[in-house]
Amino acid sequence: MIEAAFDVAFIARLAAREKQIQQSYRPVIGVHKWFARRPGSLFRGLLLSEFVTGRLDRTYFDGQDLSGRTILDPFMGGGTTMFESNRVGCDVIGCDVNPMAWWIVRQELQDLDRTAFRSAADAVARDVERRVRPLYRTQCLRCNQDADVKYFLWVKTASCGECGDDVDLFPGYRVAEAKRHPRSVLHCPGCRRLVEISALPARGEPVRCPDCATRFDWARGPARRNRYRCGCGAEGRYPDDVTRSGQPRHRLYGIEYHCADCRQATPGRLFKTPDDDDRDRVRRASNRLARAHDLDLPGASIPDGDETRRLHRWGYQRWRDLFSPRQQLALGLLRQRIAEVDDTASRHALATVFSDALRYQNLLCRYDTYALKCQDVFAVHGFPVAPLACENNVLGIPGIGSGGFRHFVQKYERAKAWCAAPTETRVEGGRREKIPMPGERIAARLTRSRHKLGRRDAALKLGPVEAARLRPATVDAVFTDPPYFDNLQYAELMDFCWVWLRPLIADALPARTSPDTTRTPGELTGNTHLGKGLPHFTDGLARTFGAAAAALRPGGPFAFTWHHNDPDAYLAIIVGVLDAGLHCTATLPAPGEMTASLHIQGTRSATVDTVFVCRHTPPTRSLRVGPATLARWIDSDVRDLRRAGLRVTDGDRHCLTLGHLARVTIQRLRGGWNAEAPVAQRLASAREVFERERHASGGALP
Repeated sequence: MIEAAFDVAFIARLAAREKQIQQSYRPVIGVHKWFARRPGSLFRGLLLSEFVTGRLDRTYFDGQDLSGRTILDPFMGGGTTMFESNRVGCDVIGCDVNPMAWWIVRQELQDLDRTAFRSAADAVARDVERRVRPLYRTQCLRCNQDADVKYFLWVKTASCGECGDDVDLFPGYRVAEAKRHPRSVLHCPGCRRLVEISALPARGEPVRCPDCATRFDWARGPARRNRYRCGCGAEGRYPDDVTRSGQPRHRLYGIEYHCADCRQATPGRLFKTPDDDDRDRVRRASNRLARAHDLDLPGASIPDGDETRRLHRWGYQRWRDLFSPRQQLALGLLRQRIAEVDDTASRHALATVFSDALRYQNLLCRYDTYALKCQDVFAVHGFPVAPLACENNVLGIPGIGSGGFRHFVQKYERAKAWCAAPTETRVEGGRREKIPMPGERIAARLTRSRHKLGRRDAALKLGPVEAARLRPATVDAVFTDPPYFDNLQYAELMDFCWVWLRPLIADALPARTSPDTTRTPGELTGNTHLGKGLPHFTDGLARTFGAAAAALRPGGPFAFTWHHNDPDAYLAIIVGVLDAGLHCTATLPAPGEMTASLHIQGTRSATVDTVFVCRHTPPTRSLRVGPATLARWIDSDVRDLRRAGLRVTDGDRHCLTLGHLARVTIQRLRGGWNAEAPVAQRLASAREVFERERHASGGALP
C-alpha cells in the first residue's frame, strides 16, 4: 500500500529531474500544452506502490501489467493519471468540465498512424508555404539573396499627448546578449538601426552608436513601469496613451533571419534592420487579409475575467486581435488547409498541433534576448502584455528555430512514438539512460460506457464526475490533481486556443459544446470577476470528492496532490475529504513545480506538493500531534527531499506544514462531521479546528 511502500526520496529524485525537462521524460505531454502538469513519475510511483509487490526502486524500472484494474481521475486536466494508468494496462475513467482538457486527453490516449499523419502534415505545410512564404522572406545583408525570416521584432508605440509624436515603448535597447551571439545587438534610438557592439559598457554607462554616433543608455529606454518620456520632455502613461485609437500600434524595428548560403560562414545569428521591402511585405499581408473573405477567422470577443481584463486594458477586444495581420492570414490559410485533410485521425492530430503552435504565434510573445528565440505566451500562466513583441515564422524553418507549425508536427510525432514504446529515464554517475518498458504502451480504446470496461479502455466524460453516474464500488483507485483554487484560470487561458481549434474538431465533440469559450458555470476555480470565492470552490470540490469516493472499492486509495500558500485553501480540501467520508491516512511530500518556472520566479511559492492519501478505512493509529510531533514530520520530509538532491525553501516548509495540519484537522473532525450543513458552516468548523492546531503547533508553522 502507498502508505508503507511509497519511497519519498526515490520518487522525489525522479520527479525533480523530470520537471526540469518534462518533455524529455514524458514526451506524451507534447501533444498539447496544459498548465501545471504534475510529474508522471509521481503518479507511476503511486500506482506501483499500491498495486505492485516489492521495493519501489526495483519495480519502477520494470515493465508492468496492471490489467483488470480501473483508475478514476475526476479532474483529469492534462491527463497524467490517464496515460500513466493506461500505459500499465489499467482501464481509466476521466472527467473534466473543460473541453480542451477532454480533447487533449483524448488525443494523448488515441492511437495514431504516424506515417499517414506525417504524409498529411507534409502536404499541408507544402501547400500553405506556396501561398505565404514570400511574406516571410528578406534580403540577406551578406549575399544579397533572399533568405527566410525566423522572427520579426516589433515595439508598441504611444502617441505623445503634448507634441503628438509617436514614442517607441522600449524598456531598454538590447536585442541580443553577447552569449549565444558573438556581440551584443542593440537598437539605436538615434538612427533606428540595429547595431552590434563588441564590448558593452556597464549598466548606466552610455554606448556610442557606430553608425550615427548617438550616445544612449542601452539598458534604459523611454518606457518603464507603465510610464514613458517623449523626446519633447513630456511624460505619459501606457497602456492609456497606446489604446486611444483602439488596440496597440506596433513598429517593426528588427529581424532575425536564416540564410542557408551564409549560415555556416557566419558566427552567431543573422540580424538586420527592416528595409522598405520588409515593410512592404507587412502592407501586402494586410491587403491580402482584407481580401480573404473565405478564411472564417475567429470572431469571438474576449470575455472579462481575472486574467483577460489585462487584455482589455490594452485595447484587445477580440481573440484575433492578439495576432498580426500576417499571422491572421497565414494561420487562417493553415487552418483552412487542415480542414481539407480526408483522414479523420490525421486531421484531428493536425488540428491539435495547430492549436498548440498558437502559443508561439501571437503578438503577446516576446523575444528572449539570452536564448535568442520566441517565448511561449503561457510561460507565466497568464496574458502578459509587454511593450515588445516577437512575430514568429508561422510554418517555421525545418531544422532551424522553434515555435513554427513544422516544429510542433515533429513534437507531436515524437509524443506518439513514445506512447507506442514508453521509456523511463535512469540517472547513474551523471549519465542519463533511457530504459525500455516491455509490454507498456499508451493506446486506449475510447468507449462511452463507464460500466463495461475491458483491457486498456478509456471512458472520458466532458462534465463533472457526478454527472458520470458511476456505480458504487467499481473503481480500484482514485488519483487526481485538483485545480489549485485561484492559482490558475484554466478556461480563461485555454479560450485563446479554443476559438481557433473548435471548428476543426466539431465532428468529434459532444453535443452542446460551446463554440466560443471553454468556461462553464461548474468550473472549480477561485475567480474574483465571476464572484467565485472559497465557498463556491469548496462546495464543488466536496461534490466531486464525494462522487469519486462513492465509486471507490472498499479499501482503495483516494490520492491527490495539493499546494497553496494561503492556509484558507486547505480548508476546502478538509471539507472535501470529510464530506466524502474519507480518512486521511498519509501526507507525503513530492516535487510538483519546475524550480525555474517563470510564473514562480522571485516569489515565495512552493515547488513541493503534499500528496494526500485517503481511504474509507481509518488509519491504524490515532494521531496525537503536538509541537514536537509536527516538527518531526517536517524534518522527516525535509530529510527525504534533501536526500533526493532538492533545496527545500521556506515556501516548501510552509506548504508541507499546512498539509500535515490539514491531515490532523481531518482526523479531529471525523467523528461528528455534518456533511449536510451549509458550506459556510462546514468551512467555519474546519477553520476553527485548523487554526487551533496551528496555534497548538507551538510556532512550527513558518
